[in-house]
Amino acid sequence: MPAPRQLDDLPFAHHLRPHAGPLERDGDYDTVHLDGTTFEGTEAGSCRFMESAFSSVTFAAGRYRGARFLDVWMHTVRWVGTDLAETSWMDAEVISSMLAGMEMFGAQLHRVTFHACKLDSVNLRTAALRDVAFVDCLLRDVDFGGASLTGVTFPGSTLEGVRFGRARMRDVDLRQARALGVTAGHDGLAGATIGTAQLMDLAPAFAQLLGITVRDD
Repeated sequence: MPAPRQLDDLPFAHHLRPHAGPLERDGDYDTVHLDGTTFEGTEAGSCRFMESAFSSVTFAAGRYRGARFLDVWMHTVRWVGTDLAETSWMDAEVISSMLAGMEMFGAQLHRVTFHACKLDSVNLRTAALRDVAFVDCLLRDVDFGGASLTGVTFPGSTLEGVRFGRARMRDVDLRQARALGVTAGHDGLAGATIGTAQLMDLAPAFAQLLGITVRDD
């Protein structure tokens, strides 16, 4: 897995211009750099960011439903209690960031990489993830219920209390995850690849799912 890029490595870095002021609903933001800013309670649904960068930005309790993030780079960004439902993400890189108490149901993520991020209590139900990598991340209480996962990997990541109920998986590789803590929706793992040691850890849940009683007399 390639190392995360720095701001100066971005092909559009020399085009970036500082963004000042609020974000607006249906706003169109191309080649902007948001740096060291806090947005609290912002209503900016259906806005669009393209070839843009975010550094040390905090989003708190805002609504960005239906927003689009196209070819964006985010470093040390905090999303807290924010509505990102039905958003679209393509060619995005998210580094050393935190997403906590998030609504991301119905989101579309394509070619997105999370590096060293923390996702805590994130609702990704019915989302569609394609070619997404969680690298050295912590996923705690993340809900993938009813989501579609294609080409998703978790190298070096820890999963705690993750739910996959009625998820649909294709080419999902969990073998390099450091810990595979799945608390519900084990049937949703169909189509995923796991390692032998992970299988042993999940065996009691699989037995319960299949109605098998394991007893040594």
